[in-house]
Amino acid sequence: MAIMGEVWTNIGSAVASLVFIYTIFERFFPYQLRKNFEPLVQRFINLFYPYIQIKFFEYSGERFEQNDCKLKIVSNYLSKDSSSRTKKLRANTSKGSKSIVLSMDDHEEITDEFKGVKVWWQSKKHHTDSRSFSYFPKTEESRFYILKFHVRDRQIITNRYLDHIRKEGKKMEVKNRERKLYLNNPSQNWSGYNQTKWSHVTFEHPGTFDTLAMENEKKEEIKNDLTKFSNSQDYYKRIGKAWKRGYLLHGPPGTGKSTMVAAMANFLDYDVYDLELTTVKDNTELRRLLIETSGKSIIVIEDIDCSLDLTACGGERIIVFTTNFIDKLDPALIRKGRMDKHIEMSYCGFEAFKVLAMNYLYAEEQEHEAKETCLKRLIVALKEEKEEAKKRVEEEEKKKEKEKDIKRKRRDDQREKKEDI
Repeated sequence: MAIMGEVWTNIGSAVASLVFIYTIFERFFPYQLRKNFEPLVQRFINLFYPYIQIKFFEYSGERFEQNDCKLKIVSNYLSKDSSSRTKKLRANTSKGSKSIVLSMDDHEEITDEFKGVKVWWQSKKHHTDSRSFSYFPKTEESRFYILKFHVRDRQIITNRYLDHIRKEGKKMEVKNRERKLYLNNPSQNWSGYNQTKWSHVTFEHPGTFDTLAMENEKKEEIKNDLTKFSNSQDYYKRIGKAWKRGYLLHGPPGTGKSTMVAAMANFLDYDVYDLELTTVKDNTELRRLLIETSGKSIIVIEDIDCSLDLTACGGERIIVFTTNFIDKLDPALIRKGRMDKHIEMSYCGFEAFKVLAMNYLYAEEQEHEAKETCLKRLIVALKEEKEEAKKRVEEEEKKKEKEKDIKRKRRDDQREKKEDI
């Protein structure tokens, strides 16, 4: 005990001496000398400090050059855990976002794990005096995140974890964004101040694969194909092709082609570009339109012409062509490579008919009795409608026959009058 007491006494004396020396050094030595000396002290401390820190700043370089992209990606990534694991939260609403995103408030900390490696995230705020001349000087604030991890985990963090943050952060951004429906403007309206080639509104179509009147096997096939495409960036890069896929929706009018497009967009969380070809003069204008489309989008084209060049658009895009008469299309248009998948939108079969019944008569699909009742009610309604239509046709026929009789009688009367004369 005496030895431990002596050790603590010596440690206390050493700490007190260091504090005294640091106070003297800070008070009596010029700022420039202190500035040159501090890095040496930091290097000495780093020799014994087993952790590495990475800072993600809100601003980079010049004071007005905002580094929103990196900070937003990190904030989006951490939002999935912040809402449930911190007591102080910051509510963020940004332009184009469909919901409020909760993130860590200043001076909060959470832990994260990746491949068995534990890391710590801290949210900080930095205060700096404004450099601009003003009679009322003000202090500017910039936020930043600190990622802290053990030195032994340097390779897995720098090589894999940071890429994981980027991918997951972008996924969260796509999930939270407000999706758009774009319509192309006529080329004569492209010039002038604040004029764009595309106008947009919020995309709020309720169509999903659950409510789409189609056989379940066919719907699952399409969903699997879409999922495979969305996860195939490395594949397209490896084979040297643009990351895009073409779908041809063909079938009679009123069979759900537009609803299919909406279901695809809602399934992938993609924007939709409705390209009206009647306003496009030539391939040059078409290329300019396609260049301005964004990734994670579906480009819808009706009555496509095989002479049009569709190679100008970038990656992660789905091009959907719709037609009512596939037989009238040029074979060069529907070949593999331009049209990767053909989807026939035909009239309802029995399975699709049941989906329609569930949608319109509000019967739960899990309940067999409700399903049967639903179908029976719908079949009865269809029979009644058929009988009504038959009665209307019969009445029309009777009316026509009656009119014919009246005309025939008039002609007979006129003939008799002529004969009497």
